[in-house]
Amino acid sequence: MTDAGLRHGRASLGLSFGVQGVAFALLVTRIPAIQDQYGISDGLLPVFLAAVPILAGAGSVVTEKLVARVRPSVVLRWAQPLVLLALLGVGAGRELWHAAVALGVFGMAVGALDASMNMLGVSLQRAYGRSIMTGFHAAFSLGGIAGASLAWAGARWEVSLLASYLPVVAVLLPAALVGGRWYTEGKGVAGKGAEGTEAGAGAGTDVDSGSAGGALSFKLLLPLCLIMTFAYIGDSTVSNWSAKYLQDVLGSSEQLATVPYNVYMVTTLLGRAVGDLGVRRFGAVAVVRGGSLLAAGGFAVVAVAPGAWVGMLGFTMLGFGLCVIVPQTFAAAGPMFPGHSDAAVARLNIFNYVGFLVGSPLVGALGDAWSYRGAMLVPMVLVLATLVYARAFGPEPARYGGGHERPRTADVG
Repeated sequence: MTDAGLRHGRASLGLSFGVQGVAFALLVTRIPAIQDQYGISDGLLPVFLAAVPILAGAGSVVTEKLVARVRPSVVLRWAQPLVLLALLGVGAGRELWHAAVALGVFGMAVGALDASMNMLGVSLQRAYGRSIMTGFHAAFSLGGIAGASLAWAGARWEVSLLASYLPVVAVLLPAALVGGRWYTEGKGVAGKGAEGTEAGAGAGTDVDSGSAGGALSFKLLLPLCLIMTFAYIGDSTVSNWSAKYLQDVLGSSEQLATVPYNVYMVTTLLGRAVGDLGVRRFGAVAVVRGGSLLAAGGFAVVAVAPGAWVGMLGFTMLGFGLCVIVPQTFAAAGPMFPGHSDAAVARLNIFNYVGFLVGSPLVGALGDAWSYRGAMLVPMVLVLATLVYARAFGPEPARYGGGHERPRTADVG
């Protein structure tokens, strides 16, 4: 793989992460409008909301099987347009079954998209020989901010879902199709290996040792799965409960209560923009430990905050702390199993949906039964548990080599 090919692959994958951020934000931030358009009752809404991450997990499982036969880039080329078309379907439908079908397709396609994007990211990072994974997730955060801003504008001027989604899809779909021409896997990591066999062949084979040729072992992958779950429990706590917490517990105005999530998204973007530099300088273990401590401190500040502005300080700390954990967890999974990198990433990807599903109802149930201040201590403890498993990120050289020499990509930008 030439340096130019790697640069093109990196740029096209960054575009894919950004497009996904826009699409996902446009869906989740307009849930009230979706509920109104389809007449979904309050009792039925949680079923629809839970179905999307459950189906996304299924899509990730399917992707693990697919990449045993085709390259992750092929999966990504099909999955991203499908996500955008499903989003358009959500906006265009009228009957309840239309929503069920469109959201079902969206969920399955998002699972395939998330898994294949991160497979390519892990592969390219290994080809570069240095940390670039956090930058891809920064592109997702930037796309999320753009999507949320577009959704705010649509809600502010009471634009229909179809009118909101159609122009965005009309722009992003061709961009994704064109950008997909340059998707690439890092040499010797994903796709065809030295003997011309497809990487990922034998995915799904469980053994108790990860040493023999990097064979996939769920036992060895489990610490990273737990870290991914804990990180997304923290993330879903912010996205689902920050506004209610600020207004109901800390006594803020309704308008001010919308600010913490926006601040969280911005700090997530800023933290990810510089995260790779931190990993290159201090190593992934130190960065993840620092992020975990900062995030836990953020939850502690939120839990004891006397007022809204101190609470917002806590949510700001959360953005800077949590933002580095997820990309570095994906980055650690691939090199742990050099011969089964794609399968490892696909399995790990399932646990981001597990954390998303668990986080919101967990905090809600604890808040109702106990107190919302006390409920914030639970994700704090879970994020702190990441410190116990930080060694899973391994010494920095092992994160790239896995027993193989780093490709010479000194001139790659």
